Amino acid sequence: MPTWMVTGGAGFIGGNFVLEAVAQGVKVVNLDALTYAGNRDTLASLDGDPNHVFVHGDIGDGALVSRLLDEHHPDAVINFAAESHVDRSIDGPGAFVQTNVVGTLHLLEAVRDHWKGLQGEARDKFRFLHVSTDEVYGTLGDSGKFTETTPYAPNSPYSASKAASDHLVRAFHHTYGLPVLTTNCSNNYGPYHFPEKLIPLVIAKALAGEALPVYGDGKQVRDWLFVRDHCSAIRTVLEKGRVGETYNVGGNSEKQNIEVVKTICALLDQRRPRADGQPRESQIAFVADRPGHDRRYAIDASKLKNELGWEPAYTFERGIAETVDWYLDNQGWVNRVLDGSYRLERIGTAA
Repeated sequence: MPTWMVTGGAGFIGGNFVLEAVAQGVKVVNLDALTYAGNRDTLASLDGDPNHVFVHGDIGDGALVSRLLDEHHPDAVINFAAESHVDRSIDGPGAFVQTNVVGTLHLLEAVRDHWKGLQGEARDKFRFLHVSTDEVYGTLGDSGKFTETTPYAPNSPYSASKAASDHLVRAFHHTYGLPVLTTNCSNNYGPYHFPEKLIPLVIAKALAGEALPVYGDGKQVRDWLFVRDHCSAIRTVLEKGRVGETYNVGGNSEKQNIEVVKTICALLDQRRPRADGQPRESQIAFVADRPGHDRRYAIDASKLKNELGWEPAYTFERGIAETVDWYLDNQGWVNRVLDGSYRLERIGTAA
């Protein structure tokens, strides 16, 4: 049975990844600091499962990471741990530097030292996979796509901190020989998404009868990637990826934000009509744009397809329908999240 150490495994993407990995027969050592977006509730189905070891802790705690590596001898470390919301990075960039840069550095140091002590096949097969974002590339015009050779040009404190972490991962490979892999993904969506991001936020506000805030003119374009497709891509890179390489992961689903919001409204109108019979599009409210808002992201994932044989299984239409249905069927999960400090308020307006 393979053993993987997953950092940030109680978050949105990490939680989905852990659930699928354990279901497929992998033992997972799950290290998560349980910040506001970390949610043990997501992992409730794994309670008592001997193949899921949850550890409450920080990737910046080198002694803890070293102890876990020595105790469990994982075949791979997959790093999801990150502060990830652009709006929050505008309000408080320091936390993003601390977790995404300093934390990643300490994690890399502990993993490097552990790897150096391995022998034979265990050393040869070991991998460190770093999960990153397409936002490190900056913004695009009306045409073109990000490739793995696109120069980095981050435009927010969040993307700048992720760019720094990507560079550290690369440096640890070229300087120390650490066998690393990096993935840069487009916008994820799906079950267990913390409701500060666009899609779960719109679902929650639409069901509550509140205004649906759309930044600027709503024509910002994102390539939407269903989280289960992202998890399968990461497993593919972990299994087949060339050491030291970067792989872009996209969903082949470019949509304007306003299109996404209107699609959610239409799905909710079908599944949970308003009592007054009015369409939920009437709740859309255009608000001042985010400072420095990137206009368009688009991923060229042809390297991943051509080299490793991966491509997304979900169309946006299928994925968004499953996402809406999941939130409608799991309002208890949503309500328990909202019992905490987050109340769907707008953040990240400071310029």
